Amino acid sequence: MKKSEIQKKYNKKIKLIKKYNYYYYNKSNPIVDDQAYDILKREILQLEIDYNFLKSRNSPLIAIGYKPSKNFEKFSHKVPMLSLGNAFSEKDLVNFEKKIRNYLSIKNNFEIYYSAEPKIDGISASLTFKKGEFYKGLSRGDGKEGEDITENLKTIKDIPKKISNKDFPEEIDIRGEVFIKNSDFKSLNEKFANPRNAASGSLRQKNPEETKKIPLKFIAYTFGYEKGLKVYNQSDFLKKLSEWGFKTNPLNKLTTEIKNLMENYNEIEKKRANLDFDIDGIVYKVNDFAMQRRLGNVANAPRWAIAHKFSSNKAVSKILDIEIQIGRTGALTPVAKIKPINIGGVIVSNATLHNEDEINRKDIRVGDTAVIERAGDVIPHILAVDKKKRLKNSKKYIFPKNCPSCGSETIKEFNIITKKVDAVRRCSSEGYYCDKISIEKLKHFVSKEAFNIDGFGKKIVENFWKLKLIKYPQDIFNLDFLKIETLDGWGKLSVQNLKYSIDQKKNISLERFIYSLGIRHIGLENAKLLSKHFVSFSEFKNLSKQFNYEDLINIDGIGETQVNSIKSFFSNEVNKRILNELEKVLLIKDANLISNDGLLKNKTFLVTGKLNGISRAEIKSLIEENSGKTISSVSKKLNFLIIGEKPTKKKVDYAKQLEIKVIDQAKFLKMLNKTS
Repeated sequence: MKKSEIQKKYNKKIKLIKKYNYYYYNKSNPIVDDQAYDILKREILQLEIDYNFLKSRNSPLIAIGYKPSKNFEKFSHKVPMLSLGNAFSEKDLVNFEKKIRNYLSIKNNFEIYYSAEPKIDGISASLTFKKGEFYKGLSRGDGKEGEDITENLKTIKDIPKKISNKDFPEEIDIRGEVFIKNSDFKSLNEKFANPRNAASGSLRQKNPEETKKIPLKFIAYTFGYEKGLKVYNQSDFLKKLSEWGFKTNPLNKLTTEIKNLMENYNEIEKKRANLDFDIDGIVYKVNDFAMQRRLGNVANAPRWAIAHKFSSNKAVSKILDIEIQIGRTGALTPVAKIKPINIGGVIVSNATLHNEDEINRKDIRVGDTAVIERAGDVIPHILAVDKKKRLKNSKKYIFPKNCPSCGSETIKEFNIITKKVDAVRRCSSEGYYCDKISIEKLKHFVSKEAFNIDGFGKKIVENFWKLKLIKYPQDIFNLDFLKIETLDGWGKLSVQNLKYSIDQKKNISLERFIYSLGIRHIGLENAKLLSKHFVSFSEFKNLSKQFNYEDLINIDGIGETQVNSIKSFFSNEVNKRILNELEKVLLIKDANLISNDGLLKNKTFLVTGKLNGISRAEIKSLIEENSGKTISSVSKKLNFLIIGEKPTKKKVDYAKQLEIKVIDQAKFLKMLNKTS
């Protein structure tokens, strides 16, 4: 699957989960059932696992839930409540452990112990205790700040209100899951769709007396901020939780080796249907806290933990049609419209077909009877078709050779990384010549991570497009508000609100502006890197005149693929005209260049060869933590070349030629006042 197609699918699902989160967390009125929500969430997480270039502030790994409601006072978590990466197979677990070993540079004969903890499908909460007393309780919120639901949490009998144990920390945030047992849920009225929604709705009621009527339970499993905790691994911490009066999951287990994790996983999955609470997988945590701290986090998810999701569900249905969706970067995505079928309690009517090659490989046709699978409870896809049940007049599906939107030729590009032709077929039109691409570009332009214009969602984009009110991004800032006021569903107040929202966004940071342009392969992280490089919009725009694309290669994190995308963007006259028009109506702020005073300030590094006991990822983190910078090649911009075992001779020789300091691992650590 091609990057642009993946990015398009990902962006659509991010927008949808944001909507679900809003109604679920902020309105306490879910518009989909729990399992339908989980399908979307797990699909996003699976995409992020498979493709590490996918990132979004609204990802379940980062923006957990939704921003706290105005109905409750908001407080910041002293330590963010992180999300987890997902595993769906034994292979995923093998890769998870392999990454840990590589990052820490530890050998295969070193045993890594894991705390295996069944993941209860409830609502996360953080309980702050000071000097043994329950002081404040917060919801997860968006992971950074949550709602003050202290009084509601105090109604839960499982939560100790005062702890007198001498070894209890001076201050600690105990974290866990609030849930309702399945047996208790049956006795409730039909106000809630399922136990998880019941727990969420109960915790977010204004009146604690109403919450008190709901049989909420709490299981503790981790901590956030702590002061005075004298425990050194997760299994001992769980024991301490029990001693302090908290309930913990009786199915928790300390184990090692992937084969043992799988054996435990299979045993618990068999017990799953008979449990009195819902679980959707098992969380594996590296048991040793010192190793956890060393591993740290990536993309707001810990490197030392992963959630192993339970197995897939399958069903048989009929393919009614195959539709082609066109994304922002021109990728043509086939989607099977199937006869609605219940898979694991969820009604499924669409299934991804991935790309043209997938259709041809499986010989998927309209009218076929197909096996639909939700692997790991994620997006439904077609596993296979039953050719014995195929109709005699069935015709092979021919993928469009011309774009269904603009009629342009569809092409498959050569991937310079894989040295193969991409599986994704793409509309060959440039810029805003294809209507479907244009609409998706405009949706991206106003999206959360770009301009984030309140009240200007995808439906507004589509409606304004149909009414010919917008065609290019600059049109958004030059709307005919008098005409909009006459449209159905619009009035003076709503138009004033829209105008206000648009005016508020005329002031934007350079990184968000670059991201908003929808340049292929340029996500938010790459946009940040580019903004730091260019500093100002004028320097970014001047790239079209100066053609200094070669300099971009030296930006750590920007590769040849990204550089070619930027070249393509600036070679398009429509894109350049859009930049000029946007410059007239926007105030694009210069990038903030943070001046740090670390030990490696203003120094650049490159590593070659294998280091002893430390991975490249970890040494890069050390450099950045101390205000240094890593670059990708030997050049005059390099200050230090760090060499390990079997360094690349060409790099060493070139560095010496340029009179760049060549140092070994010991000398590098000495610069940080550390020893190897």
